[in-house]
Amino acid sequence: MVCIMTEASATADIVVAGAGHNSLLAACYLAKAGYRCLVLDARHIPGGGAATEELLLPGFGIDTCATGHTMIRVNPALMADELGLIAGYGLTYAEPDPVEQVAFPDGEQFTMWLDRERTIEEVARFSRADADAYRRLLDEYDQVKAIFSRWQFTPAGFGPLLEEMLAEHPRGRIWARRRQLSAVEVVKHEFTSRHIQAFLLWMAFQVFQPVDVPGSGVLPYQQTFGRQQRSWSIPIGGSGRLTAALTGYLEDHGSAILCDRRVTRLLLEDGRCVGVQTQDGEQYRASVAVVSTIHAKHLRDMAPASAWPEEFHYGIDTYDVGVPGFATYYCTTAPPVFASAAGPRSAVSAGLAGWPEDFIGMGADLRAGRFITDPPWVLVATPTLADPGRAPAGQHTVKILTPQIYELPTGTWDTVKEGHARHLLEKLRRHAPNLTDETILGHLTKSPADIEQLNPHMIHGAFHGGNRGPAFSGPLRPAPGWASHRMPIPGLYQTGGSTHPGGSITGAPGRNAAIVLLTDLGHDPAKVMSAPASSAIGGEPRA
Repeated sequence: MVCIMTEASATADIVVAGAGHNSLLAACYLAKAGYRCLVLDARHIPGGGAATEELLLPGFGIDTCATGHTMIRVNPALMADELGLIAGYGLTYAEPDPVEQVAFPDGEQFTMWLDRERTIEEVARFSRADADAYRRLLDEYDQVKAIFSRWQFTPAGFGPLLEEMLAEHPRGRIWARRRQLSAVEVVKHEFTSRHIQAFLLWMAFQVFQPVDVPGSGVLPYQQTFGRQQRSWSIPIGGSGRLTAALTGYLEDHGSAILCDRRVTRLLLEDGRCVGVQTQDGEQYRASVAVVSTIHAKHLRDMAPASAWPEEFHYGIDTYDVGVPGFATYYCTTAPPVFASAAGPRSAVSAGLAGWPEDFIGMGADLRAGRFITDPPWVLVATPTLADPGRAPAGQHTVKILTPQIYELPTGTWDTVKEGHARHLLEKLRRHAPNLTDETILGHLTKSPADIEQLNPHMIHGAFHGGNRGPAFSGPLRPAPGWASHRMPIPGLYQTGGSTHPGGSITGAPGRNAAIVLLTDLGHDPAKVMSAPASSAIGGEPRA
């Protein structure tokens, strides 16, 4: 899918600043309600963190940022197919099995299978007591998943607080404590094997939230349960297929997407946001509202300081942008094959996990700004194992992703990044020795600074929209008093990872923002969203 490159009208009912998956999803619901949306994006393609590009070699489709889509699959947008993205726009998902292949510092490895009982037996290899605890973990989260889902897919202020809903649950007091503990504390309390503790902390860190801090205690439950149910779901064709389905829906419902349009200023008249101005000086006006997926810290800079109240300034000044990432992309002639005791194994989602104390040390390093030479969390993603069409026959795309600091104590990223990427590759080769230099056709390394340069709204190379800790969640995200997607400037609405419930490919901030705006415009969001999804106007559903 490519952007509309011809000039669209400079006016629309709703102007959307940024074409990430959340803002596109919000625009789709608004288009479903009959509003004409004009979406502007700074890059040459839409999608933000949900894009697939030929970054290295022709024929190799690489996910620029996100690969796993497990969490969006429980979004009503897909669960109920409210927009017909599955039925009418060709969006399909693979559920790879094995789910995970994780290696530990002592050479042991753990395989998570899509079959629950098979995974429990794998846990039992390390500890029979932990196998029982793992079963309890799944069962206990299953009992409260509806509560967490309701909280996630309800705009802040539009329903009861998570604490209130949990208080009514028979085990609510246990979950009240769990939510305030760190993931390290939770897994050490529930599990005895260091290997299983390490695996669950590796799982918990998937959303790049430090696992040694209060408020991360639910993550081992949420992440593990989701993977056990739906694997590390990936869209067939790459992350960009989600974007293609969303943009296809918009185009078929009278809206437009313009690329190479970097929004730099909000247009204000009589204190109200009436449009945006792009870097080239063009102005795009909205007759109804402006929706932004620009990071809240950057959005504030696009209007005079006096347009924002003091409390909003304080909230944004103190907002933590989150943990940066360091990524290396490879085109290869073979997937990484892990040499496990059970035989050679490959997985779409694999990785290296350190011990619990290593995760604690990493958290301290991130907070102190110390370079992380040997991260205890390494993700090795090979989506071509389940979706071979992303590369030429028999070949693969591999991504190695780790957390890292943004500002180096010494040196520059341009001089450091290749050596660090090589170090991480050698670390992987201890467990997957087949990934030799001869199997690598090309590679591209992206430091946190490179990630930020590609998308400035991934501030410091942090791509999850910000810290998910208690100070930045629910009614406090992105700033206390402005968590319901309505910004202090009338006519301006915010979505994206810096809004509730946070980053990752969930679509929750986008759908939630649509609920708020539809409500403000006098619609019943439930009726709009549950109405039958129409196919392409005047034609057949898009493939």
